[in-house]
Amino acid sequence: MSKRDYYDVLGVSKGASEAELKKAYRKKAMELHPDRNKDNPDAEAKFKEVNEAYDILKDPEKRAAYDRFGHAAFEGGNGAGPGGFGGGGFGGHPGNGDFGSAFSDVFEDLFGDFMGGGRGGNRATRGSDLRYNLRISLEEAYTGKQKTIRVQSSVACESCQGTGAEGGSEPMTCPTCSGMGKVRAQQGFFTVERTCPTCGGRGQIINNPCKSCSGSGRQQKERTLSVNIPPGVETGTRIRLAGEGEAGLRGGPAGDLYIFIEVQDHPIFEREGQNLFCRVPISMTTAALGGEVEVPTIDGGRARVKIPAGSQSGRQMRLRGKGMPALRGGPAGDMYIELVVETPVNLTSRQKELLREFEKLSKDNNPKSKNFFSKVKTFWDGMTS
Repeated sequence: MSKRDYYDVLGVSKGASEAELKKAYRKKAMELHPDRNKDNPDAEAKFKEVNEAYDILKDPEKRAAYDRFGHAAFEGGNGAGPGGFGGGGFGGHPGNGDFGSAFSDVFEDLFGDFMGGGRGGNRATRGSDLRYNLRISLEEAYTGKQKTIRVQSSVACESCQGTGAEGGSEPMTCPTCSGMGKVRAQQGFFTVERTCPTCGGRGQIINNPCKSCSGSGRQQKERTLSVNIPPGVETGTRIRLAGEGEAGLRGGPAGDLYIFIEVQDHPIFEREGQNLFCRVPISMTTAALGGEVEVPTIDGGRARVKIPAGSQSGRQMRLRGKGMPALRGGPAGDMYIELVVETPVNLTSRQKELLREFEKLSKDNNPKSKNFFSKVKTFWDGMTS
C-alpha cells in the first residue's frame, strides 16, 4: 500500500510554516494518541503515521529532500536512494517507530509544568514580594514623614542560617534524582518527567532537620521597619523596600516589600493632583459689600483673602504656591478658595421685615436674574405664537 503524502497526513499545505506544522502535529498527536483511543484499532497506526510525517517535515534538510523526491528520498535499503542518502534513508527510515524525538519537541508545549516541569529543581529561589497598605493624613503627605510599620513575613531561620539542617550540617544530594529534582518514567512511547517524590523537587534532602524551622529554612516573624515617606505623595504612590520581602529558599535572595500609600480625606481641603481646594462660606452682606475672610493653609498657617463686592457663589480665588509639593521636585501647587454665599436661616420678624424692604429697593441690583427672566419671557412668547 502506497504511503500518504506527509502534508496530507498533517492536514497542512506544502508551503506551511514551521509554526503551522507544529500546531497541526500537536492537534493530530493529541487526537490520535493510543491511550485516548483504546477502542480504535487503527489509532496506533495513524498515530505512527503522524509522527513519521512530522519527524521528516520538521527538519529543513529532510523536508527539502522530501519536497524534491517524495518518499523515495528515504528508501533504498543499504544503497543510496535517488537523493543519495544511504544507510536506510536520510538519518534512518522514519517508520522505525522512534516517536520520542518528534513528540519531545512539543511535549512541553502540551503539558508545561503539569508533570513537574521546570528545570533545575535544586536552584535557589527568590522570595516572594510583599505588599503593605499604609494610610497617612494629608498633612503627612504635605510634610513627608518617617513612619514605623510592623510586617509579618518569612525570614531566614537564625538557627540553621536558612539551610534547614540542624547543627551546621549541609543538605545531601537527593539519591533518587541525583540532585536534578526530577525523575523520569517510561510511559508507552514517551519518557515523562515528574517531580522527585523523595526531595519534592529541591534536589536535596535533609537527614537532620533544624528543630527551629522543621527543615524549611524559614520562620514567620514580625519585623519593625522604618519607611521614609517623601513630601508630595498621593494615593497610589508605591514605595519599594528592596530585600524586605519574604526570605528566599535554599539561599536565594529575599523578595521586596512594596508600600502602597493611601492619603485620607481631609475635613477642610480637597486635593486634585498638586492643587488644593477649600470651600469657604460667606454671608450675603459680605458677598454684596465685600470684605475679608481668614482661611487656613495646609502648612498650618493662615491667609487673609479679600472678598470683592458683588461676589457670587462658586467664585474662585487662587493662593499661589499654597498647594501640595511636587513629589519629584519642581514648584508647589496652588490653593483655590471657592466662595459659597450662605443664605441666613431662622430669621426674626425684624430681619424678615428688613429683607422685604431691601427686596423692594433692590430690583435693579440683580442683573443676572433680570437677564434670565427676560430670556424666559421671550421663550414663552415664542411658544405661544
